[in-house]
Amino acid sequence: MKVIIQRCKEARVTVDGELVGSIGQGLMVLVGVTHEDTEKDAKYLADKVSGLRIFEDTEGKMNFSVLDTGGAILSVSQFTLYADCRKGKRPNFMGAAKPEMAKVLYESFNRELVSKGLQVETGHFGEMMDVSLTNWGPVTIIIDSRLSA
Repeated sequence: MKVIIQRCKEARVTVDGELVGSIGQGLMVLVGVTHEDTEKDAKYLADKVSGLRIFEDTEGKMNFSVLDTGGAILSVSQFTLYADCRKGKRPNFMGAAKPEMAKVLYESFNRELVSKGLQVETGHFGEMMDVSLTNWGPVTIIIDSRLSA
């Protein structure tokens, strides 16, 4: 699994013009799933995202996590994180897991975050979504469970 984490002042996602998820201060997390991923990857990334110390303390050092600050998470599924652009100009998405598998692991990731006491808002899996945020910093971090631990 792969996530792109953006520290934000606010974020929202709409589907067909309808607001389906919205947060204030916290993390916007784009979540991609590949074929080899398991529940272990979902748990690992939920632990990493919830504990990642990217919010500043009173001295301006990144010492606080989203849990420490009482922030929320907007989690949006994003199969395009597994785009292969090495050949030609059109991305190949064969690295992304099939929707049935990806949905199970995406939902598992979100449940893990909720179990840690976080407010988690989501988009609609598999739908065309409009996502907006105010990236705070900016701070953007990519974590791939295959390249970690």
